[in-house]
Amino acid sequence: MKEIIKAEPLENYELLLTFEDGEKKVKDMKPYLEKGVFKKLQNVEVFKNVKIKYGTVCWDEDIDICADSLYETSKKLKN
Repeated sequence: MKEIIKAEPLENYELLLTFEDGEKKVKDMKPYLEKGVFKKLQNVEVFKNVKIKYGTVCWDEDIDICADSLYETSKKLKN
């Protein structure tokens, strides 16, 4: 598993993710916003409160996503 060491909320419900090897990727979170516990992230203030815990992203509302899934489904940041 590639651990995430930094997550920055971007406009339009995207996350800029930095992985332990320095690779950066962008994850569009919009498709998640209508599903289960992720509906809480529709509140932009909650979304912006993203944190890193155990190598993946999470929010205070006990919402998290597997780092492997984020790595596989996010887009590599172009230099």
